[in-house]
Amino acid sequence: MVDRLRSAAAAPFVTAVQGIVFTIGIELMLAGDIVVAADDARFCQMEAKRGIAPLGGAHFRFLSRAGWGDAMYHLFLCDEFSAERAHAIGLVQEVVPPGEQIERAMALAAIIARNAPLGIQVTKEAAAKYVEGGEAAAIAYIPKIRDRVLGSADAKEGIQSFIERRAAVFQGR
Repeated sequence: MVDRLRSAAAAPFVTAVQGIVFTIGIELMLAGDIVVAADDARFCQMEAKRGIAPLGGAHFRFLSRAGWGDAMYHLFLCDEFSAERAHAIGLVQEVVPPGEQIERAMALAAIIARNAPLGIQVTKEAAAKYVEGGEAAAIAYIPKIRDRVLGSADAKEGIQSFIERRAAVFQGR
């Protein structure tokens, strides 16, 4: 059960948004890894305008995605901003015409799924080590990464597929 939970936690999440993406919508979006927004999406983190504060993680996720200045700008002003602005500050990774966001998010997920599951999982875990503990923690985690991936069947398949000039068929182990 722990392995299943660990795998789910390390699974990449691609989110698609359209229309009004306010408060909890932003918080849910930021809980994932990659965001595709329709170009008509409107964003606003307005809790302070309503006498409260972000309670779903935006106070740190917004900061880690956008940087201090841009995060504080929008968290303090409680202003509405566009998909283009969300893209410019790193909250959104792609902006597409309305109605295409789900298809594009699914296409990105399919591309990710063609990569080695173990490599994707460990990459996300290692990135989380940096966020949680900084550079020293991320560097200290490298031996664990090496131990988990270098002897894996997926690593062997990746090398073999390169030698044979074919697409790899990964098993996630």
